[in-house]
Amino acid sequence: MQQIIRKTELNKLTVLKDKNLIKVVTGVRRAGKSTLLLQFQELLKVENPNVTLISINIDLPEFRFLAEKNWKEIYDYIKNRLRDNVINYVFIDEVQNISEFEKLLEGLFVTPNVDLYVTGSNAYLLSSELATLLTGRAFEINILPFSFAEYLEFTGKASNPDRAFTEYMRRGGFPEAVGLAESSESFAYEYLKTVFQSIYENDIQKRHTIYYETSYNEVVNFLIDNIGSSVSAGNIAKILTANGKKIDNKTVSKYIDTLVESYLFYQVTRYDIKGKQHLATQEKYYLVDLGLRYALLGKEFAADTGHLLENIIYLELQRRNSQVWIGKADNIEVDFVVRDKNGYTKYIQVAYTVKDPKTLERELAPFAKIPDFNERLLITMDYDTGSHNGVKQMNAIDWLLNVEK
Repeated sequence: MQQIIRKTELNKLTVLKDKNLIKVVTGVRRAGKSTLLLQFQELLKVENPNVTLISINIDLPEFRFLAEKNWKEIYDYIKNRLRDNVINYVFIDEVQNISEFEKLLEGLFVTPNVDLYVTGSNAYLLSSELATLLTGRAFEINILPFSFAEYLEFTGKASNPDRAFTEYMRRGGFPEAVGLAESSESFAYEYLKTVFQSIYENDIQKRHTIYYETSYNEVVNFLIDNIGSSVSAGNIAKILTANGKKIDNKTVSKYIDTLVESYLFYQVTRYDIKGKQHLATQEKYYLVDLGLRYALLGKEFAADTGHLLENIIYLELQRRNSQVWIGKADNIEVDFVVRDKNGYTKYIQVAYTVKDPKTLERELAPFAKIPDFNERLLITMDYDTGSHNGVKQMNAIDWLLNVEK
């Protein structure tokens, strides 16, 4: 196994270096945020061996003494280490663990000659409260577990991507889990269970009152088992209650909010393509990493391969800085309406296979309802490619690896 350079995220940090912005690296725990900052620090040292780097992570033993300090004391600790007449690069890991971290960030932001980088595992970092305080002052870089391309590089399996993709769908891309899975998948799944528990205890329980952990886990399992399906809090509450697990809409809604806030799930809203308006109901939720599905639900659950592939495609769209919605065209759903970083819109349908003519017809049907002529893409695991009345069909692995055929 070799360390993977997170090129996309590193490039963003390099472009933003010395800009008058707080660089906020967000994402689920154990996805590689701290490693990314370490890689960036190495680049800074190569550029200037005498560079001033100040790093803090109160979760580490050497910084534990700061855990009980207030924000002003931590600010003073950092300020006393600043050098005059040079840029000081300040890195704070899991900054949300510092009491009144908002004041610390604001104080450091206005301190001369400080270039500030922070990580956080909770969307509260950029919540409305902090966003108001830091309007125009912060730039978010969201990091996910390994992409499929990174998985291939890390495991050295680029020569057999088809077989590796089957593993990737099952194991996911958490760096440590990928390494463990090479020895034993059971080790990887045990590790992923501890990751989930750490997220629950540190990013959810510490900020929200969860009275019934069992009910919470039922909601988690329901969302995992219904990846890519339109759901609502009311619908989930109704189904769980009917199965003898009584819970109300409000509680389900609160639980879902905490899961999105901790980056365990990504919420995707619907968009009316013809009416050109966003819709507020029947969202979909995609899991941050499919390894968690197998770790928490167990292998005995039959895999819905179509929706699992859809989950992987969604995450890759996120990595490519796209805005993504679920499309509605009359009464037919389009899997993804995508606006890329250049502002171009395209439509994507995802299916595991369309070898059956009826399946192909069903997957192409939504495109016929779309009134404009923007790019249309059908992504499948089939090796067949080509065009269907202007709809380009691509193999999923080729699309993930940016291979044009």
